[in-house]
Amino acid sequence: MRGYGSTLGLYQHGQGFLYRTPLSLKAVASLACAVAVVTWRSPSTTAITLTVTLCALLIGAHLSPLRILRMLAPAAPMLAILALYQGLAQGWLRAFTVVGGITACLLAARAVTLTTPMQSLLDGVVRLVRPFRVVGADPERFALALSIMLRSIPYLAGLFMDVREAARARGLERNARVAVTPLVIGAVAYAHRTGEALAARGLGEHDGDRDRGMDPHDPGA
Repeated sequence: MRGYGSTLGLYQHGQGFLYRTPLSLKAVASLACAVAVVTWRSPSTTAITLTVTLCALLIGAHLSPLRILRMLAPAAPMLAILALYQGLAQGWLRAFTVVGGITACLLAARAVTLTTPMQSLLDGVVRLVRPFRVVGADPERFALALSIMLRSIPYLAGLFMDVREAARARGLERNARVAVTPLVIGAVAYAHRTGEALAARGLGEHDGDRDRGMDPHDPGA
């Protein structure tokens, strides 16, 4: 369903030192970028973080400038509105500081997800959540939920575009019912297929029975 995985920052095979960099190091660098732009809110800090993240993507991931611009396209309207507001209210230097900092954080986060295979990313999430077992957290289930979310967003985005184009082709793009109904049906069908796949692997509603000490195959449970 289209190429929305790349737009949303999911992994794509490529060459460059970022692909060989450990996930922990990339995650720390991405977090450091966010901390820097929030703590030292200055044009110089924003310029440095933007330069570093752009160089990381251009050199470390061998991405073209056009590809980087496409990555930012979904956030472009929000960034443009924010830049206009900040520029008119507090000056264009302040607008650069705020919007440039947000852009740097977005690029830093994309650098992690674009150069890290999904399974490695989920393994990292499991290791991160593991200390929370003491309060009842299930790291594996958390990683599974994250995986389903990351796979669902591109599918639903592609489904939305397909439905909108189909309605436009019939001259019904202004009819909300025509546009929304197929989208809802498709989303429900996708959720149903996902639930069946999880149930086939022994996940889902039976997990709660096992947690309560009940046998899901016992008719009297």
